[in-house]
Amino acid sequence: MTDDVPERPPTATLVEALDVPRNAAIGVSVGLALAVGAYLFRVLELFGPFAGTREYPILGPEGWFLILAFVLASATALLVATVLTLVSAYRLSKTL
Repeated sequence: MTDDVPERPPTATLVEALDVPRNAAIGVSVGLALAVGAYLFRVLELFGPFAGTREYPILGPEGWFLILAFVLASATALLVATVLTLVSAYRLSKTL
């Protein structure tokens, strides 16, 4: 028995084959577009004023909704990039 470990292919090849950089870029752009749209609709009250009054400590409503928009953008970007990468993996597995 030998102690030689077989060489593994570099992960860069897998990342390139699955188009991860392209998928991440698309995910970030979709996430940012969704977050900006949601932020503008909420802060600029494009559908009219929202019912009820609330107090928003320290940051005010714009600050809190900006933080929520960041979370929405991050989650959407991750979801879109993951789905696109899974689709790329499925297509790549069909060709093998």
